[in-house]
Amino acid sequence: MSAAGDDVGGRPRRRRMEIFAFLFLTAVLMPALAVATVGSYGLAVWIYQMVAGPPGPPPAH
Repeated sequence: MSAAGDDVGGRPRRRRMEIFAFLFLTAVLMPALAVATVGSYGLAVWIYQMVAGPPGPPPAH
């Protein structure tokens, strides 16, 4: 049982997992977080405007 033999066999698998993790983070997680952030901000503004009214000067009577 050699530790060096186990390490050499695990390097390609570790590299594949790192590439998969990088692709998952850049192609799935970051765009999903960006959409969720913009969507939640838009929802917060929409709810705020339902309570406080639309922006701008008050209507003249």
